[in-house]
Amino acid sequence: MSPKPLPKDVSCLCLVGSNQKWLGMPSKDVVIETLRRFQEKNLYVRSLSRFYKTPAFPAGSGPDFANAAIEILFKGESDSLLEIFHSIEKEMGRKREKRWGERTVDIDLISFDTMVFPDVAVQRSWVNLPLAEQMQKTPDRLIVPHPRMQDRAFVLGPLMDIAPDWCHPLTGQTVRQMYEALPEMDKAALEIL
Repeated sequence: MSPKPLPKDVSCLCLVGSNQKWLGMPSKDVVIETLRRFQEKNLYVRSLSRFYKTPAFPAGSGPDFANAAIEILFKGESDSLLEIFHSIEKEMGRKREKRWGERTVDIDLISFDTMVFPDVAVQRSWVNLPLAEQMQKTPDRLIVPHPRMQDRAFVLGPLMDIAPDWCHPLTGQTVRQMYEALPEMDKAALEIL
């Protein structure tokens, strides 16, 4: 269950990506169309990163992604925001058939203000989950901040454009510090579109 909504708009960091054409549009255009649909749903995009070409994860799981990070302002519960994201994904042909498979669009909620949920214990268990189990298990509820963000250049690279000083509420590390700690080869794989 998500926490009660805050009485004001909260800042939410998100990643929007695509590695599959939709209605003939290449992945970058699919991401742009996704952002247009955010406006239709009255989601205010406050900041937008550059567009990046990033390798699919895990390696060999599909074509490269077009990714962009955004900051949106939202008033309401996190579960309501996730429902909006899933409705946009469905409208745009997203099928949830294979974990970490190809997708027309993928919208990930990276942070919801400075909140941690469902709780610290669940958050830590997902952060520490071995890769083999990550590839098999899907969380049955929203876990925020995103438990894998600190490991992924395709998340942190775009976030560097819009929120380098955002601070993880559990680790105290900024996006910049997490990005700098990544292996050089992961950072080098990021390509601006």
